[in-house]
Order: sequence, then C-alpha cells, then structure tokens
Amino acid sequence: MSLVAPSPRLDSVAAVASHLEVLVGIDPRLASVWDFAGEVSPRISEPGFPGIAKVICGQQLSVASARAIWGRYEQIPGALDPVQYLSLDEATVRGCGFSLGKFRTVRVIAEAMVAGTLNFEHLETLPALEAVQYLIAHKGIGPWTAEVYLMFCAGHPDVFPAGDLAILKAVHHGLNLDARPTIREMYEIAQIWSPHRSAAALLFWRYFAVSRDRDGILL
Repeated sequence: MSLVAPSPRLDSVAAVASHLEVLVGIDPRLASVWDFAGEVSPRISEPGFPGIAKVICGQQLSVASARAIWGRYEQIPGALDPVQYLSLDEATVRGCGFSLGKFRTVRVIAEAMVAGTLNFEHLETLPALEAVQYLIAHKGIGPWTAEVYLMFCAGHPDVFPAGDLAILKAVHHGLNLDARPTIREMYEIAQIWSPHRSAAALLFWRYFAVSRDRDGILL
C-alpha cells in the first residue's frame, strides 16, 4: 500500500481515500473500520457566509430536519449574503425554522464580516487550531461549529470534531473500546491520526451511518 502524501484538501472521494491509505499505515485498526464503512465521500459546502450559516442551521438537529430548514432558509432573498442578511428581520429568519440563538449567531457573523473582523479567506490560510480559535472568538460559534465548517467548507485535512456524538459512538464500537470515550479522550485518541484527522472523522461518520442501517448493530 502506498504511503505517498495525499493532496491536502478533502474535495473528492479519491482525495479522502488517499488520506485513509496513509491513516491505515499509521493506525492499522482503521483497516477494518474502512472495510466495513466502504467508500467514504467528502462533504462539501460553499465556503464563507453561506457555509457557516448552513453549519449553524444544522446544530443539534437531525440531518433530515436540518436539510428541511436550510431548504426554506436559502430561499429567503438576501439570506446568503452578509450585508443583505443584516436587513432581514427576526420573524423572517425564524419563520423558516431557525431558533432565536441561531438567528443571533448568524447576525454576529454577518456583522463581523461587514466590519472586516471575520475574513474567511484568511481563515483558510491558518493551521487547524488557530483557525478554530479564530472562529470561536465570535459569540455563538463553538468548537463543533468551527471544526465542521473547516472540514466541510474549507476542506481542511486535519480537523476532528471530538464532541460529535455520532463519532464518539462510532469510535467506541469501531475500535472495540471498553467504553465510549469522553471528548477529552477522543481528542487524545485522534492525535495519532494527525495530520489526517478530517479523513478519520469522515470515516467514522460513514461507519456510524452504515452501522445504523445493518441489523444487529445499534450505536
């Protein structure tokens, strides 16, 4: 198996596979996880304001619910532009399913972009830890939101959302651990997978999805 360094951005099935090949060489336990999960696809969303708004939309929601709410939100004129978003009233945004907190968080982001204190192009030049810190400095953006944005919208190769419940369940089951890891323990486990942690996260999300679809496996 080749361990040639892969392309940094996770923007295709081939790119994810090249990262996973390296990961299996680093941690052979992942080979069986990958065999079970099958093909692992990237999750690609538009960067910048639309992307971060979509990630915020999906916080603490099922995939189906988030998809339905986002479908209504993106139809609102001006909802995908930070300047125009600031002209939208609360009732309009919340009418599509956004909570008050999400409405306010997206507004904070829009204000920061207009003021020039939040620059998503600059964000993509930063190492993962610095990029997360850059985002969570803005009220309403937590580590999970920052990490998921960096993975899905920036294609960052070395981010791991250790607080994601599906990933915690999948790692517990897939690595045959005695107990579900805590968030702190999950960060420690994922250290060995750096600088390819985003591919590992995609792998375990896929493992979780496949596991839920097979009889006899409940995560």
